[in-house]
Amino acid sequence: MRQTAFAAVSAFALVAGAGTAIAEPKAEVLHWWTSGGEAKSVAVLKDEFTANGGSWTDMPVAGGGGDAAMTALRARVLSGNPPTAVQLKGPAIQEWYEEGALADISDVAEAENWAAVLPEAIASHMKCDGTWCAVPVNVHRVDWIWANAEILAANGIEMPKTWDEFNAAAEKLKAAGITPLAHGGQAWQDATVFETVALGIGGPDFYRKAFVELDPATLKSDTMKAVFDEMRILRGFVDDNFSGRDWNLATAMVMNGEAAFQIMGDWAKGEFLAAGKVPGKDFLCASTPGDGFLYNVDSFAMFKVDGADRIAGQKLLAKLVMGPNFQKVFNLNKGSIPARTDVPLDEFDMCAHISADDMKASAANGSLLPSYAHGMALRGAQAGAITDVVTAHFNSDMSSDEAVQMLADAVANSF
Repeated sequence: MRQTAFAAVSAFALVAGAGTAIAEPKAEVLHWWTSGGEAKSVAVLKDEFTANGGSWTDMPVAGGGGDAAMTALRARVLSGNPPTAVQLKGPAIQEWYEEGALADISDVAEAENWAAVLPEAIASHMKCDGTWCAVPVNVHRVDWIWANAEILAANGIEMPKTWDEFNAAAEKLKAAGITPLAHGGQAWQDATVFETVALGIGGPDFYRKAFVELDPATLKSDTMKAVFDEMRILRGFVDDNFSGRDWNLATAMVMNGEAAFQIMGDWAKGEFLAAGKVPGKDFLCASTPGDGFLYNVDSFAMFKVDGADRIAGQKLLAKLVMGPNFQKVFNLNKGSIPARTDVPLDEFDMCAHISADDMKASAANGSLLPSYAHGMALRGAQAGAITDVVTAHFNSDMSSDEAVQMLADAVANSF
């Protein structure tokens, strides 16, 4: 495999001039995969890249669900020295393309026939004016509930199928002295819970109108008030020390029996698996109440760089990221499912099979939806405006009526 992959990029890696030589593929990779399961996942790519003749420089930036990494990226681009590849996704890819910062990797995509193995919705995020400018790593589902199996069994609680059932279970746990909901008080985590509640209470069409189309009437609707009502209830189920807690520490609370539930994307499963926990035995997984599937696709955007070695590194990296082996091994570690539809799931766990089946069904019935909280549905200004209102409400005594009016105003003023 090493010789095959290296040969595939050697044609790109010739240094012009007297005495032609092959440039060593080099990649400086900026990402925010820094927790246990995430770090193990990115190490898979690093090892495969180096095994295929490349030289990898790791540039991890922790914190903020990627916010800190984007600040670091902006500084690098403004200084005229962008990284070779950057963990980037959704509309942010298009924003960087519009600034003239992204490279064209269509030659790799066409040689590897990406269009034939990617769902159309996912492929569309990877293209810039018809050219390929990014490569998908996975598909994460956002709308998950994770639970400590022992706590639920000891208290006679089933995984909730409605928000009323969740509330009743949480009240029972709270009365027993158990923290019902592990949560980290960071804006993106508040937004993650909010969008799953919105999908569950309002349904897929409501979600699409509110967080994809930004329909003013939907943003101010009684249904949106009901979403904020549920957020107020959930606020009462978290512990007093939630402020500023990282998401993986909240996952650890469920893992260690300090809390019963966590509402978080399936990167949380990567933490359970990295700790040797077994789904269905040590922890339980279920979609949050309601219909639909919220997706968050990690991808690498390739930035315009100078030097045959760095260009060769981009092309090798793009080829390997979309390779069936990496798609399998990476997602087994990360907790997500492959972006490629032709990767066998024989080695994947029960939660991954639920995710893959639900994604297929949601794609068929029109309820496969981009996560607003994780940068897939909206550009930064609009997503940020919504999240500011969500976290302000969650951390205050703001009424639902006040919240929906603030939400409509914030979105209107964000353009």
